Amino acid sequence: MSEHAPVVIDVACPGLDDADRRRLAHPLVGGMILFGRNWRDREQLAALCAEIKAVRADLLICVDHEGGRVQRFRTDGFTHLPPMRRLGELWLDDGKGREGAGAMRATAAATAAGYVLGAELRACGVDLSFTPVLDLDHGASSVIGDRAFHGDPRIVTLLAKSLMHGLLQAGMANCGKHFPGHGYVKADSHLEIPVDERGLKAILKDDAIPYEWLATALASVMPAHVVYRKVDALPAGFSPKWLQDILRGQLGFQGAVFSDDLSMAGARRIQGREVTFVEGAVAALGAGCDLVLLCNESVNSPGGQSIDEMLDGLAAARARGEWRASEASEQRRLALLPAGPAITWDALMTEPRYMQALSLLP
Repeated sequence: MSEHAPVVIDVACPGLDDADRRRLAHPLVGGMILFGRNWRDREQLAALCAEIKAVRADLLICVDHEGGRVQRFRTDGFTHLPPMRRLGELWLDDGKGREGAGAMRATAAATAAGYVLGAELRACGVDLSFTPVLDLDHGASSVIGDRAFHGDPRIVTLLAKSLMHGLLQAGMANCGKHFPGHGYVKADSHLEIPVDERGLKAILKDDAIPYEWLATALASVMPAHVVYRKVDALPAGFSPKWLQDILRGQLGFQGAVFSDDLSMAGARRIQGREVTFVEGAVAALGAGCDLVLLCNESVNSPGGQSIDEMLDGLAAARARGEWRASEASEQRRLALLPAGPAITWDALMTEPRYMQALSLLP
């Protein structure tokens, strides 16, 4: 059986040191997530991605690069992408055209945004962006806010599908987040554990329905660090009921499931008990996650020590039978890697599809 490499880690600097290379070569590490601190310019980013792939060609290089306020790379030629809410506003604006003209312009703009986003990242060696946001804009959540396309799940679904079409044209997979929906709660799961008091029926017919409608198009999903108390006492990312029974069983999702960042406050307590990174990872994998993210520990712990402790602890937990390697999970991870070569940056700058996509952005 191929090794299951479920852990996605980060590094502290714009380049790799020996400790980074050692960690990236660890058999449990399957990917790396980039942050603004890993960016100086395009040349440096491309060199960093090449360094990562030189450690192991199958490592998945990821980033949170959605547009608006969540866009890690903004200089040296990267297009400033609009917040997704701008596409939702475009949908509603028919101007003086026929009814529905705004919706058609918005879907074209969403595909263009997906292509520009994916092609620019891939030209620098990045494999996957954690996008699109499928949360509904209920007007309550500050952490979601204008990252959401709209409050209507039909508009969210069609704009997300259009964005995913653009990503696909660039050879990039996608990740819908944050299942089953983070937009209804006010609390920020980076800082605390939000609680959504709605019942399952209400959530499934509203916030979670884009996941049902997109089940065959989504390559991966990231669950929310939110407790939906009337459904399960566990946050969605630690809940077999949400991930196995509902997402996979009821909604028919077949792709990869990422945990959200295990260092977030919303992931540090499970049913009132503070948990270690290892316990969080074991709980997420046991609940049905294929991959687990541990972010910012390269800078938050001395010399990235907590990353080593987590990897050692996770290996020991597997030896004790607390979690089992999954070949299906590993195949889902590998399926997220781009299938074909990327267009170089210089070639992209004069490519007709890219030029047209830029002209369609709102």
